[in-house]
Amino acid sequence: MNEGAPSGPGGTPPGAGLRIGELSRRVGVTPDVLRAWERRYGLLRPRRSRAGQRLYTSSDEARVREMLGHMDGGFSAAVAARLALAERPGRPASPGGPPAAASAGAAAPDVDGPRAAADLTALAGALRDALHGLDEARAERTLDLMLAGFGLDTILRDVVLPFLHDLGEAWARGDVTVGQEHFATAVVAGRLHALARGWDAGVGPRAVLACPSDERHDLGLLCFALALRDRGWRVWYLGADTPAVAIDGVATAVDADVIVLGAVRAEPLAGVASELAALATDRRLCVGGRGASPALAARLGAQALPDDPIAAADLVSAPRLT
Repeated sequence: MNEGAPSGPGGTPPGAGLRIGELSRRVGVTPDVLRAWERRYGLLRPRRSRAGQRLYTSSDEARVREMLGHMDGGFSAAVAARLALAERPGRPASPGGPPAAASAGAAAPDVDGPRAAADLTALAGALRDALHGLDEARAERTLDLMLAGFGLDTILRDVVLPFLHDLGEAWARGDVTVGQEHFATAVVAGRLHALARGWDAGVGPRAVLACPSDERHDLGLLCFALALRDRGWRVWYLGADTPAVAIDGVATAVDADVIVLGAVRAEPLAGVASELAALATDRRLCVGGRGASPALAARLGAQALPDDPIAAADLVSAPRLT
């Protein structure tokens, strides 16, 4: 047996760093793309071996994985690279552009210090002003900052859901126009849908989510879906105005562990009560939203969920007593 120093993958001694081919294999990105990210964004910072070879470190690998995670969340490569670079203190800024915080015209959130709540409040105010002012670019930059500095549950619970509630109240009072309300809803919905890419991947339990026929308000359900996916579930999201037969078909095809229906009005649930009750005989059925009272849930044979989508995701994910 050879008792000399062991070698790492590809014959590289441990601790010496990775060649670009090995880094490519680990992260699933071609060497040409990795080199492009290094040139354009400064994402990788290799050192040279004594033989002049470029060697990459575990920090380089971590940054690539962070960038890929942000791209899976719907960000462009340039924004994803800036976010990955901003997430670890002490790294040089990307040559492809200023850090995300600078480009948004605000300081990065101090998520570990006492200023965290104030920072998030300031960002929430900036988002509100941008959306009411029909400034999509500023709204997107503000959302980028939030996602770089805070967890998804926090953003949904403390920013997105209160904003949507206040937006509806402001529209009812006449404080915002129909155009402003539609614009803000479209921007927020667009970002939430971007975060939802690939959410049926993995090995977790399976959930089919939908709003019943004649229910067209699905942003609360979308927030719930993101929170549920963040807890390890695989999600098949059917969205607004979905017939019961379609819900049943998808749930059967994927052998769903649970069906969750959202409604802001009781009428869409009550209108198909017999069909929904039939769904509950075959698998777990949950209903949530302002339209899903405990009495209506009992009539359907369903579990009533809290109005808060984050609390609802916790309840659905909790171990069930048998």
